[in-house]
Amino acid sequence: MSKRDELIKKYAVELKEKLGEDTDLDLLTKVTIGLGPSIYNADSATISGSDQSELRTVKNNFLIKKLGLKESPELDTAINNVIEKYGKSNRNKYRAVVYYLLTKHFKKEEVYIKRGTGPR
Repeated sequence: MSKRDELIKKYAVELKEKLGEDTDLDLLTKVTIGLGPSIYNADSATISGSDQSELRTVKNNFLIKKLGLKESPELDTAINNVIEKYGKSNRNKYRAVVYYLLTKHFKKEEVYIKRGTGPR
């Protein structure tokens, strides 16, 4: 099993056991792959829920740029809700898990579906 596969399995367990989420493994895999090499670095693989700069980065680089959402108070509310659900005191909030939850929250799974690969 590759290191990436091990991390995806770890994230799936995190979603199921800590957060009670039924996991779309295909979506989780695509979100994780989308994060590239950052998942292998301890600092960039996690998100600090108390670091406002990092939360702005999640909003601007992921929600607005990647998912194509418009700036609104709802973005901050969704980020805060995910951080709260994950547990503010939980020091290991994995970026892939947070991004997965935000993708599901905004129903933006289609961002990770390749165009033209569906049934003809």
